[in-house]
Amino acid sequence: MPDQLPPPGHRAPSGPPEPPRPKAAPGQSGQARPPAGRGGVSPSDADAARAALVALRGEVAKAVVGQDAAVSGLVVALLCRGHALLEGVPGVAKTLLVRTLAAALSLDTKRLQFTPDLMPGDVTGSLVYDNRSSAFTFREGPVFTNLLLADEINRTPPKTQAALLEVMEERQVTVDGIPRPLPAPFAVLATQNPIEHEGTYPLPEAQLDRFLVKVTLPLPPRHDEIQVLAHHASGFDPTDLAAAGVRPVAGPADLATARAAVGQIAVHPEVLAYIVDLARATRVAPSVQLGVSPRGATALLATTRAWAWLSGRSYATPDDVKALARATLRHRISLRPEAELDGVTADVVLEQVLATVPAPR
Repeated sequence: MPDQLPPPGHRAPSGPPEPPRPKAAPGQSGQARPPAGRGGVSPSDADAARAALVALRGEVAKAVVGQDAAVSGLVVALLCRGHALLEGVPGVAKTLLVRTLAAALSLDTKRLQFTPDLMPGDVTGSLVYDNRSSAFTFREGPVFTNLLLADEINRTPPKTQAALLEVMEERQVTVDGIPRPLPAPFAVLATQNPIEHEGTYPLPEAQLDRFLVKVTLPLPPRHDEIQVLAHHASGFDPTDLAAAGVRPVAGPADLATARAAVGQIAVHPEVLAYIVDLARATRVAPSVQLGVSPRGATALLATTRAWAWLSGRSYATPDDVKALARATLRHRISLRPEAELDGVTADVVLEQVLATVPAPR
């Protein structure tokens, strides 16, 4: 099922909807502004950061056509200091999407191709003997960047996959007992192929749970695919984003401001209870072997607040919860083998849960 991140107020998606556009500024819509100075972010700074991050969609679209929902999912992950797992068949621009997003955010990015012979030290770095100083020095691995593109992460054995556990959870690398912090901001954006399983190593539940969202990139509709071909016919080179007109429209300062502003989003106790009820409902669903943990519920709270802020509001609603429930929870649900044989997917379970758990009014 395509990843659907519907706009607030959209209850039952009937097709791939357009990503949301921010509402008018609070002073124009009559909504109350959050108090100035709370969390150290003024309303004007928050509005400027929101406008910059919303502009990312248009900038990324210069190189990647028809993946606005995926861009929104990645922005939500960055706002929550989380990591994202991108799933799609080969050729839907997963790698190009990450590279373009990094260019539009003015962030450093490194790409690491995960292969069966990749070692943990190839990911995190290792100690190397220096003949000149007659001592061991630490040589940084690709994780020392802002956005790490872990390409085809499920093609490397569990030993190497586990090298990312400390990186993703604590944002540091410990070698020879010495912790080395990673640059800020930092996020792992991993890709995997959903249909090719030969020679792959499925990610363990503990590692899947460290990804804040799982975004699926569908095959583009016909009109988008025609536009892709038109870009290439006019000389588009995926390796030269500058020639495609991609320019930085936001930066680390905007991300820092936005993250602080997201922390100001108010969440009513009834909305908190709704998130908990959704998580608990997945644990008793007949097709589910392992449901959403409390960490998953906390992740849904974080993405809900980020979505509400991107939509231009100072409070979260049940529709914000519904909008992010699939992307935040789909990879945290383990199905029973018999359910998988019957064609049941995590998205199907979530659709049933969202339809049966009453939302607060």
